[in-house]
Amino acid sequence: MQITGLRALIEIVVQLAFVWLAFAAIQGIHFEHFFNRPPRTLPLLIVLMATGLGYLCATFFLNILSAIGNLTYLIR
Repeated sequence: MQITGLRALIEIVVQLAFVWLAFAAIQGIHFEHFFNRPPRTLPLLIVLMATGLGYLCATFFLNILSAIGNLTYLIR
C-alpha cells in the first residue's frame, strides 16, 4: 500500500518537474515575433504547450524507467 502511494508521489513530482522544464524551455522562444499583433491568448497557448510537452516527456521518462525495472524479469 505504501509503495503505491510512494510511486504516485514520484509520478506527480516527475510530471510537475517536466512541465516546469518544458515551460522554461518554451520561454526561450519568443512567439510574439511571429505575429504583427500577438493575440491576447498567447500566454495561455504557451502554458498549454508546456503542459502537453511536459506530460509527453514525463510519460516517456516514466515508461523508460518502468521498462528498465522490468528487465530483471528477463534474467530470472
